[in-house]
Amino acid sequence: MELDTRAWERFAASEARRIMSTFAIPQAGGLESLERALALRMYALINQQHAEWSADRRTLRFVMDRCRVQETRREKGITPFPCRSVGAVEFTTFAHTIDPRIATRCLHCPPEPNAGGACTWEFALEK
Repeated sequence: MELDTRAWERFAASEARRIMSTFAIPQAGGLESLERALALRMYALINQQHAEWSADRRTLRFVMDRCRVQETRREKGITPFPCRSVGAVEFTTFAHTIDPRIATRCLHCPPEPNAGGACTWEFALEK
């Protein structure tokens, strides 16, 4: 898990920088930049996901609706991968690379039971 976590930390930062450069997403562009960058991640090509804003637009919630890793494990009868610790590093690093003011919070992550979606993350701009 430690090696997986370190790899995702490096990959998330690299992926965020490449997305920002390729798609002219401004650094320190707040939650709007993060929303756009999340939609352009590698994940968006292989998993179903969506982002939703709070009514006051102070937080952005990211929901991984279907995760190929977790679905494959379920199909094979394997227990869910406990990805919270890796996801916390990955999503925090990705968000901080987009804008260092963004705080990241995990709302749900396997193997926790949930009402829908594989995992849910919430982002807020720190003042």
